[in-house]
Amino acid sequence: MLRVLIAEDEDMIRKGLVYTTDWLSMDCVVVAEAANGREGLEKIVEYKPDVVIADICMPFMDGIEMIKKASEQVRFRSILLTSYADFEYARRAIEARVSEYLLKPVDEEALGEIMKKLGEEIASTRQVEHALEQAELEGGNLNLEYYMQLDLSENRYVSRTIEAIRERYAEKISIEGISEELGVSASYLSRKFKEITGQTFLDFLNKYRVQQAIVLLNTRQYRISEISEEVGFTDYKHFCSVFKKYTLKSPTKFIKGV
Repeated sequence: MLRVLIAEDEDMIRKGLVYTTDWLSMDCVVVAEAANGREGLEKIVEYKPDVVIADICMPFMDGIEMIKKASEQVRFRSILLTSYADFEYARRAIEARVSEYLLKPVDEEALGEIMKKLGEEIASTRQVEHALEQAELEGGNLNLEYYMQLDLSENRYVSRTIEAIRERYAEKISIEGISEELGVSASYLSRKFKEITGQTFLDFLNKYRVQQAIVLLNTRQYRISEISEEVGFTDYKHFCSVFKKYTLKSPTKFIKGV
């Protein structure tokens, strides 16, 4: 069940949304309401809702600013209530990563469709987050085999990016190159990758490369410089620096077990 917070300064609209909307049929519950942006910010931090429905124009702090500030502390989806067709509001809403818009007066059927969509997105994100927790092994390694077993149909670009990392980690690969192959923008893929995995593309790639380097180091059959090249690093010093970042040891100390 999704936890919803409603921030709206017009009392009649706010109470109407809270008490006359059939939230249960949407698999939702209203956990809090706020009459202005400042109160809304405080309650978002306190109640940590899944979805925030907010008016744009409110006393003390407008809805967009409230969402932007609250997003620094709490993860949630957001719906803006508006009767405005103003570019400046739209631009600021994009910067605040507002999820959806609803025109006043609120149509319950339209609200229900949006809540269903957001519910599916939240469920998908939670599934991936749980998988990442399971995939994080001792030493910070990534079990990509486990991760790739997930149904990531809603995030197929991320899934295919992870597949590319697994297959081509030893090559010179980049988010720009993969995004071009997939036919999407690099900025979109970067944002989606971070949203789903909780890590940047480079962090994920380097972490996997270090994991593979550890496998080779444990064989005691290769020089460190050879392993550096084998896992995709063209610069030996950079490899040592990245290796130490994730293991807190240099490759030499790792081999010696100190």
